[in-house]
Amino acid sequence: MIVRTTSDPAAFKDLAFPFLQRDPVLNTGVLSNTADRIRGILNDPEPPVFVSVHDGDEVVGTVLSRALRGINLGSLPAGLVPLVVDVLAEAAPRASGVAGSADAARLFAELYSARTGRSFLEAERVRLHKLEEFVEQKADGAPRPATEADLTVLTPMVGAFRADVGHPGEGVAEDRRWLEQRITRERLWVWEDDDRIVSMVGHQSPVFGVVRVGPVYTPPDRRGHGYASALTAEVTRRLQEAGNQVCLHTDLANPTSNKIYAAIGYRAVQDFVGYAFS
Repeated sequence: MIVRTTSDPAAFKDLAFPFLQRDPVLNTGVLSNTADRIRGILNDPEPPVFVSVHDGDEVVGTVLSRALRGINLGSLPAGLVPLVVDVLAEAAPRASGVAGSADAARLFAELYSARTGRSFLEAERVRLHKLEEFVEQKADGAPRPATEADLTVLTPMVGAFRADVGHPGEGVAEDRRWLEQRITRERLWVWEDDDRIVSMVGHQSPVFGVVRVGPVYTPPDRRGHGYASALTAEVTRRLQEAGNQVCLHTDLANPTSNKIYAAIGYRAVQDFVGYAFS
């Protein structure tokens, strides 16, 4: 087997998407991230590293390393981890962390740590869910697409969301740019109650008929009223009615969000573990 790398998302798409589309739900993270980079709406301080593992002419595994979010092993089997560790230790020696299936992520963290001399600590456990049977949710107020007129309200909400999930961005200007790009592409919704925005929900663009919902955020002083449930359900319904499979990630340390999404009709697909390097 051989391992190839590139920093060109279009080249990676041509090479790896036929493999990744075999399970577009399980591979949603790598697929949507690559697609957004091709569209020019994701930027990092350093170029990403796209990794593909080949058995002859066939791609059998992929990995994505990003400057801001670390190494995403995706669906990479643990048996292929040793093949990519040395490559990424050279190409991404300052990676912030790694995430993947429990076995693959742990093995990668151990081998990468030994190779780079850095320590690691478990940082998060995430569950991928796919919508099965949709169940409507209700709350006071109503949903609508976000507009540029909402930027003043939504920009600090994005910053607060990033802080909540432990993935800080690059500041207010970058948060505003993130919002503008998604509003332009009609990928962000808000819930209003008494003429006040009380929740926001975004989603990715479809890739091979799969759309991932997120981020989902309600300010602390507006939680407990069902706004996020109702808005997530509304966005989910629209995406499903457009002919897509719909999925999302949840933090397993947050039982409230897991309960909310189960009520909408989402069911677990696979768990992932993230480790932070220091």
